[in-house]
Amino acid sequence: MTTQIHPGIERMLRDIRWEAEEARAWIGKSELDPRVLEAMRQVPRHAFVPRDLEDCAYDNGPLSIGHGQTISQPYIVALMSDLLATESHHVVLEVGCGSGYQSAVLSRLVKQVYSLEIVPELVQAAQERLSCLGFGNVTVRQGDGYQGWPEHAPFDGIIVTAAAPEIPPPLVEQLKPGGRMVIPVGLPYMRQDLLLVEKSSSGEVTTRNMLAVAFVPLTGNHGAVDE
Repeated sequence: MTTQIHPGIERMLRDIRWEAEEARAWIGKSELDPRVLEAMRQVPRHAFVPRDLEDCAYDNGPLSIGHGQTISQPYIVALMSDLLATESHHVVLEVGCGSGYQSAVLSRLVKQVYSLEIVPELVQAAQERLSCLGFGNVTVRQGDGYQGWPEHAPFDGIIVTAAAPEIPPPLVEQLKPGGRMVIPVGLPYMRQDLLLVEKSSSGEVTTRNMLAVAFVPLTGNHGAVDE
């Protein structure tokens, strides 16, 4: 993986810190985990956006990556990674690989990332990009993220980067006791809530609403609203 740091990264990190401070009343703290910020420093976001949008790569906003999908706002990537409370030995599932940016950030925080993406063209592009950039602990495959990846379950953490109309029961089932899931829930073009789902050591599941968000819908043959 390249070690050259893009000059836009420090500006992006300042924006993330500022937004975390502004959102402290909702997220319950004013600073994000330094491990998460360092992971984001190590990932060249401009390599995960279309070439004609590279000049905007470090702006604190989402960008289109084609096929009706987006790369999430850097602050949201940082917040979701923070809420997952990862440790270096963890194995996590990502639903919605997209361009692979969130996968790459998580790869700097955990042992292994398994990532599902339903759009074939995005799967191939993400695989090639992650491999070329040296993110070797990310495995990407095409699949309906609503159903999870049972072959590698249970997961220490699950992160969902598209809005589901409900918390998918298969993902709850695949979450390890003591694990966390971060998922936007709601309908397209309507209110969506970023939920933190926690499963206790005894298997009890609780949810907390962290923030109002806007994500593209989770697609697939599971009753969600398709694009």
